[in-house]
Amino acid sequence: MTQDTSIYAVRRARVARQLGEGGIAIVPTAPMQPRNRDADYPYRPDSYFYYLTGFTEPNAWLVLTAEGEATMLCQPKDTEREIWDGLRLGPEAAPAALGIDQAFSVAELEQRLPRLLENRAAVWYPFATHAGLESRIDGWLQKVRARVRFGALAPDTQRDLCSVLDEMRLVKDGHELALMRRAGQISARAHVRAMQRSARMLRAGEAVREYHLDAELLHEFRQNGSQFPAYESIVAAGANACVLHYRADKAPIRDGELVLIDAGCELDGYASDITRTFPANGRFTGPQRALYELVLASQQAAIDATKPGARFTDPHDATVKVLTQGMLDLGLIDKQQHGTLDDAIANRAYFAHYMHRTGHWLGMDVHDCGSYVEPSEIGQVSERRDPLSGELIKDRPSRVLRPGMVLTIEPGLYVRPSEKVPREFWNIGIRIEDDAVVTDSGCELITRDVPVAADEIEAIMRA
Repeated sequence: MTQDTSIYAVRRARVARQLGEGGIAIVPTAPMQPRNRDADYPYRPDSYFYYLTGFTEPNAWLVLTAEGEATMLCQPKDTEREIWDGLRLGPEAAPAALGIDQAFSVAELEQRLPRLLENRAAVWYPFATHAGLESRIDGWLQKVRARVRFGALAPDTQRDLCSVLDEMRLVKDGHELALMRRAGQISARAHVRAMQRSARMLRAGEAVREYHLDAELLHEFRQNGSQFPAYESIVAAGANACVLHYRADKAPIRDGELVLIDAGCELDGYASDITRTFPANGRFTGPQRALYELVLASQQAAIDATKPGARFTDPHDATVKVLTQGMLDLGLIDKQQHGTLDDAIANRAYFAHYMHRTGHWLGMDVHDCGSYVEPSEIGQVSERRDPLSGELIKDRPSRVLRPGMVLTIEPGLYVRPSEKVPREFWNIGIRIEDDAVVTDSGCELITRDVPVAADEIEAIMRA
C-alpha cells in the first residue's frame, strides 16, 4: 500500500453516516476478465470499491455498517497460487494494512454475508454495476429469512449505493486532485513526445503510421509510473479524425495532413483526458489554421464560462455560440438557409460538424460518475421538440458547478466531404480538450503542459 489508509477511512465514515439506522452496504470489486485462453486483461479494481478501500486485489468484498464497522472478505494466503500470480495480502494482515475492523477469507462469503445481513433494516449496494449481484443478495436474504423462527430479521429495503457514492466522488478532495494533476502532466508530456516524433520522422523522409505515435504515448505513460492508459488512445490521421471514437491503427500519417490524438493515462486509479490536433509536419495550412483557431476560440469561451455557480451546460452553450458564428463566417453553414446566429443555433445547424457535448465529469472513470442534473431542482421539468430528430425531450435544470468538481472542456469541428461546404475544409477533424478543476474564482486547467496555441504547437514541433 502506497497511500494513507486514513483517506479511505474518512470516506467510509461519510458513507456510513448516510446508510440510516440499521443500514448495511455491500461493495464488490471487479472480477478478472479473461482475454483468451490462459490470459487475462490487465486487472483494474472497481472504482467504487477502490474509492472506499484503496485495495487493488481481485476477488474481494467490502461490507460497511451504519455504525461504521468495515469488514473485508479477500483472497486467503495461498503459497502455490502466489508463486504464479503474486503475493496476496490475506485476511490476517488486511485489518492493519487497510485500516478496517475485520477481514475473512472470501471463501467464507456465502456463510458470512447472511449473518452480516441479519437484523439489518436496509441493504445498500451499487445497482446495475455488477452482473448477478442482485441475485446473490437475494440469495443471502433468503437465508436470513429462513432463520426468522430463530428471531432473525431480514432487511426490508434495498437502496442504490451509487446515489451516495456518486455525490461524494463528484467533488474531489486534495488527495484526488494531486493525483489528477500528476496524471495530466504525464499525459501532456506524452502528447508533446508524439507531436515531435511525427515532425521528426517526416522531416527525415521516413514513413510514419498512427501506431508509431501511439507507441510514444504508451512509453511516456509507463515511463512515469502510470499503470495503463485511462482509455484506448485515439490517434487519427487525416480524414480519420472525423471519426469521433477512431482507434490508433496502422493508417499512414501524411505530410500536409492533421493528426488528432485523444489520449490520457491513468495514475493510481485516476484518469486524465487530453486531445490535441496538430499538423503532421509541424506547419498548419491556411484552411487548417482557420478551423483550428475557431475551435480554440470556442474552447476559450467555454473555459471562461467554467466557474462556481455556473451551470454544467454553460460551457457547452458558450462553445456552440462561437462555433456556429464561425461556421457561418467560413461557409460551413449556409447563411441563406439558416439565417441569423440565433436561428442557426435554434435549428442546430451546427450539428453536422459538431455533434458532441463540450465536456463530461472526470475522475476515477474517464466519463466519471455524478448526476448532470441539479439535485435540488430535479422536479423542475420542461419539454421541447428536437428540431432535427423531432424527438420530445424532457429538460431538467443542469448541475450547478462547485469548487472541486473536475470536467473536460473539448469542443471540436469535423468536416466530411460535402458539396455544401468549401472543398478546402474537407476531411479536416479538429478537437481540443483540457481537464479543468472548478476553483473558488473560475477554473484551473491541469493539462496545459502541452501547447494549445497554433504558433506554440509549431514551435515545439520544430524543437
